[in-house]
Amino acid sequence: MHALIAAAKEFAHDEDGITAIEYGLIAATMVAAVVAAFGFLTPALRDAFEAIAEKITAP
Repeated sequence: MHALIAAAKEFAHDEDGITAIEYGLIAATMVAAVVAAFGFLTPALRDAFEAIAEKITAP
């Protein structure tokens, strides 16, 4: 029983896994921000490229 408690305490004090989880959460937050930015900017970019295309193809 003491070995199980000692193993649980050692696992709780191990910080290597915590660092990996933190990096994963940061990466997921960055991905969510990029996806949101693309969703927000897509109509404006489409309009800008359409305006440029009209100026290029206009006689």
